[in-house]
Order: sequence, then C-alpha cells, then structure tokens
Amino acid sequence: MATLLPETSKKIFTPENLRAAAKQSQRCLVVPVRLRRAIKKYLRELEEPHMKRKVLRLSQSLNTIKDVNAQMVMTTSRELVEDPLKTVEHSKQRWKIKSSYGDIGFKYMEDETAAYVASRMPAVFSACYRVLKEVRRRLPGFSPARVLDFGAGTGSAFWALREVWPQSLEKVNLVEPSQSMQRAGRSLIQGMKNLPLIHSYDSIQALTKSINKSERRHDLVIASYVLGEIPSLKDRITIVRQLWDLTQDVLVLVEPGTPHGFNVISQMRSHILWMEKRKLRKSKAAINTTSKDLVVAQKSGAFIVAPCPHDGQCPLTRTSKYCHFVQRLERTSSQRAYKRAKGEPPLRGFEDEKFSFVAFRRGQRPSEPWPLDGMEFETLKEQHAKRNPEDLEIDYEDLIKLQQEADNIPYEEVDPATYDSDVMDTDAADQNDEAEEEEETTSADLGGGWGRIIFSPVRRGRHVTMDVCRSTNQDGSEGSFERVVVTQSKNPTLHHQAKRSLWGDLWPF
Repeated sequence: MATLLPETSKKIFTPENLRAAAKQSQRCLVVPVRLRRAIKKYLRELEEPHMKRKVLRLSQSLNTIKDVNAQMVMTTSRELVEDPLKTVEHSKQRWKIKSSYGDIGFKYMEDETAAYVASRMPAVFSACYRVLKEVRRRLPGFSPARVLDFGAGTGSAFWALREVWPQSLEKVNLVEPSQSMQRAGRSLIQGMKNLPLIHSYDSIQALTKSINKSERRHDLVIASYVLGEIPSLKDRITIVRQLWDLTQDVLVLVEPGTPHGFNVISQMRSHILWMEKRKLRKSKAAINTTSKDLVVAQKSGAFIVAPCPHDGQCPLTRTSKYCHFVQRLERTSSQRAYKRAKGEPPLRGFEDEKFSFVAFRRGQRPSEPWPLDGMEFETLKEQHAKRNPEDLEIDYEDLIKLQQEADNIPYEEVDPATYDSDVMDTDAADQNDEAEEEEETTSADLGGGWGRIIFSPVRRGRHVTMDVCRSTNQDGSEGSFERVVVTQSKNPTLHHQAKRSLWGDLWPF
C-alpha cells in the first residue's frame, strides 16, 4: 500500500523556526475597526433605553443556562454516543429532531439581541477568529469558497471568516431561527463591500429543501456556541450528523470553555470519529484490493485538525480536568459602556473568552515525520565550552552611553479610561499583517509529532513544566496526557522555546 501513496517530503525544522511553527495563540486580540464601528452604528440607530439593564439581564440568563446544563440529567445512556445506530436498527426509522437550541429556556428577542451585540458579540468573534486562524495555519492550502454557518446569530463567525479568508469566500449559507438575530446580522453588514452571496434559513431542513443536491456540500461548516443550547443529546448528535453530511472538507465546532461545553465537544468528537471508522471498516471489507479501491479508501474517514494531535479517545474524559483555551481581547467601547453597572469600579481594558473547540477534516491523517527526529541539541555545558572568551568582554563605555540614552527618554503613561478603541493606527495594522505573513511561512504539519499545551506553562527558575496532550504512536491513532519538564541545563534550546510558549501552543516531539 505504501508504494501506491505519494511519499511526503520531510519538512526540515531548525531551532529558529520551531517556535514559529508551534505558535498558535495570541496574547491580546484587537477587534477589527469595521466590526467595532458596525456595532456602534447598530446600537446608535436602535436608541434602546436602559441598555445596561438589558445587558445585565442577558448575563443573568446566560448564567442560568450554565446552571441548567450543569444539573441536566442525561436520559440517554453512554452507549448512545458509542453506538448511536443501535436504536435506529430496532425501530427502522430515522431520528427526528424534537428540540432545537432555544428550547433550553432562553430565546433571543429584540432586547436580548441588542444586549448580545453590545456585550457578547466581540468575545464570540474573538474565539471564532482564534479557531479559524489556526485552521488556516494548519491547512495552508485550504481556502473555502462555500461555507455553512449553523447557529449564525448576529454573524460573529461570518465576521471571523471575512478576516481569515477575505478573498476566497463566494457563497455563505446562514442557519438561524431567531428573526431578531437575522435582522441584526443584516444590519451589521449593511454597507460592506465585496460581500459573498449570502442566504439565510430558519433550519437545516429549509436549507436542504431550497438548494440542489449537488450544492449541499460545503467546503467549511462551522457551528459556534449553539450545540450546548440543545437540551437533548440525541438531537445534538442528529444535528451534528446532518452538519457532517453537508461538509465536503472541514467541520468546526466551538463551544464555551466550561465543563458542559467540553463535554459537548468531546461527545461530538467521539461520535464522528466512531462513525467514520465504522464506515471505513465496512468499505475496506467490501472492496477488492485494487489500486483504485485503495485510493477510494484513503479518501474516506476523518481526522482531527485541531486541537487534538491524535484521533484516539480523549485522555481527559475520565478526569476532573477539561480541555479548553482562552483568548484575551481588548474590550470595545460598547462593552466598557454597557457591561459596567452603576457604582461599580471601572472595568479592565480587556476580557478573557474561554472556549472549547474541535476541527475535523475528511480523509486520513497524513503520515508525517516528527519534527525532532534527527535533530541534535547541545547541553548548556557544551554551549559554554564553545564560547569565545572575547565575546564575554564588556565595553563599559558603550554600556554607559546606552544607559544615558534610556534615561533621557521621557516616560508617558497612557490613561486607559480615555483610550478610544475605535481608532487604530493603520501603520501598526500593516506591521501586524507583515508579522503574521512571516509567521505563516513555517507551519506545523498534521502528523502526530506535535503535542498541544493544554494549560498555562509553569515557569520556575531554570525549568518549565507543561501539561501536554500528545500522540503516543506515529500514525496518531492513540494519545495521552503527559507532564513535560524542560530544563535549561539539559536542553537550553527547547527551554528557550518553552519559556515563550503559551496556553494553546503546540509542542514538538
């Protein structure tokens, strides 16, 4: 079989570009100027009174949903996730969706929609942008033209798509049952140029009825912050199966970074991988061992693009920990104006949005060499032995001049209360774009040699401790959760990289 498949050219990594390939997280995201101005214009045209009270009421409602999710009793057994077709074989009927998101006890009307745009939309955008940006970095040749956004809301994921793939989008289908959310989304994109063809639907059934069968497959399907609001696990699995059938290449699921959100992502992850492995086993048993059939078998199946470096069982499912990530964003002027109650101290200039996600791709995980294979690192003692004594000499005259120049620079403290988040220096934006282009020249492959840093690394003295989810074999079929300790004395090169690694970055093996 190996002779029939094209050999993968080995990507050579150096200690310099290892860090660029492993970097996936962003320290603080600034919401794009276009989105900030659109939100301010939308809220100004509404002229809604008591907006702070509505934002507070929305926050209380979302907290109530979290409590309901935490106390919800799963009536469906564990075998439903592992073998969901068992009940279908007995009944000989297709599953029918009996509940949808909103049935958990909270629906978005006009007041809730306005409060959502003012307080939650920038944070949801930042999480979607962070996830889609990683998908683009891990899949350099992937440029979606047809996109389905399930649970579109006010268009947070659509705005993120426009930022990540501004040139490739041709048609976007939005599924959102709330009419007020649809109206708000249309109002926010009003006046934008070079928009793709956009169609809105109330449900997946309405989508499939209105388009041809040949047009149902989408290059990218995304469902953000919606599956957790569906009360029934059975209906949740059914919807994800429908979304996967509408996916031609990549499916992305994003949920809040809570234990319930992680459970939803973990269940959907297990189900899709189980379903595709089951189909692959059946197809391999039915076909002949010809070259054509082998190529067809290679195109079937599914694997995880991110965040998991493997396709095995999640090692955190039976522990007290849960896999989630965080994206810090600079608060917009509307968030600072409406999220603070009267009499409370001023808000910080940023907030942290926690999220859990998973990105699937059709096909089989490519077999790639591990990044550290063949690399040799010097110990700190060996590096010291190679030092030139002349390099250790200090020119005190130059040192004094540098200190004097630093003392002459006046210190200016910026008042965060007067900072206008809707004004941004274009030169700085251009510099950021150039830096992003430089970072994306070296990307991490999809093999099993890249682990994922799950929580914040602990830096103590000359050693760094990291919790890493990694693949335990070459093909990425199994994984484990390990604690990695990197010391400066044994490997100063990797220690230098570990000190600069953040929560959510990759780690090479």
